[in-house]
Amino acid sequence: MPYKVLVVDDSTFFRRRVKDILARDPDLEVIGDAKNGQEAIQQVAALKPDVVTMDIEMPVMDGITAVKNIMAANPVPILMFSSLTHEGAQATLDAMDAGALDFLPKRFEDIARDRQEAIDLLQQRVKALARRKSRMGSLSSRPTASFSSGLASRPTSVTPPVRTRIEGGRKSYKLLAVGTSTGGPAALQKLLMPLPANFPYPILLVQHMPGTFTSAFAERLNRLCQINVLEAKGGESLKPGSAYLAPGGRQMILDGSASSARIKVVDTNVEQRMPYKPSVDLTFTSVSRVFGGDVLGVILTGMGADGREGCKALKNRGARIWSQDENSCVVYGMPQAVAAAGLTDAVYSIDEFAAHIIAEMKA
Repeated sequence: MPYKVLVVDDSTFFRRRVKDILARDPDLEVIGDAKNGQEAIQQVAALKPDVVTMDIEMPVMDGITAVKNIMAANPVPILMFSSLTHEGAQATLDAMDAGALDFLPKRFEDIARDRQEAIDLLQQRVKALARRKSRMGSLSSRPTASFSSGLASRPTSVTPPVRTRIEGGRKSYKLLAVGTSTGGPAALQKLLMPLPANFPYPILLVQHMPGTFTSAFAERLNRLCQINVLEAKGGESLKPGSAYLAPGGRQMILDGSASSARIKVVDTNVEQRMPYKPSVDLTFTSVSRVFGGDVLGVILTGMGADGREGCKALKNRGARIWSQDENSCVVYGMPQAVAAAGLTDAVYSIDEFAAHIIAEMKA
């Protein structure tokens, strides 16, 4: 039975375009559409779709308000369409804070080299979210403070829960490296917020995101977290208690030695044909060359297998690898790829990670 989709947008042309793309996949069925947020709320209640695609700017009721109401009354996976501007990034992060699980640029040419690639990407994203409907009860729970609240309360201590899998004994660390994609913004917030301001190691963050989004995302995380969070820039030295977010559309790699590591931000050569910008594999592999095995690598929710090769490089140098469990993932792709390759030392739910990181790294 195909997954049922509701398409919401005030543009008749865009609704028709999305419906046409989704209708080409036999696993998807568009069961209705709506031209504003108020209609979307009514249609979700009446039609019970498996996933909703939602515009942000609409008359009568905007997409962010609609997401809040839908998630309160009839939780369902929601994919937002956004403009690739700083304002669009802020609004999209607001929508994800309200409960949306993923987003795509509204201009498909911004994310695809050709029409078929754009079609495939939209279909894959919608199906990935539709598969999560049975778990919306756990996924709709929000972090303890919202992205939008710069004055949110900051947790000062965390009690480590019981480990879901026991690894080897204690080891030394010099860096925490985290990779994620779909569902990553909320997951990173849950992981980073409890970390203390005096966290003893630098942190590298790789989140699949467009270039205009990562600066806005870093700003939000920095307002909410006790550690410093910033978008990475070339030439920076790593500092304890600071998290460096890879800039969207480019690659973040480390250079130098463990005692004098510096960030390099580079463009991917066409010949390299890297599917992700930024790429977890590229960052993690460079980390393995600089820090060897003195690293805790973490793979969170996301589509695909980015991070598997990077984790393999780290593991070969003696690093420890943790991954997110299937039940708390929005999309169990990246963690599954790492686990299937036999690289995972421990598996935790997203709510458990911070406590275990603090305990493991003696923060």
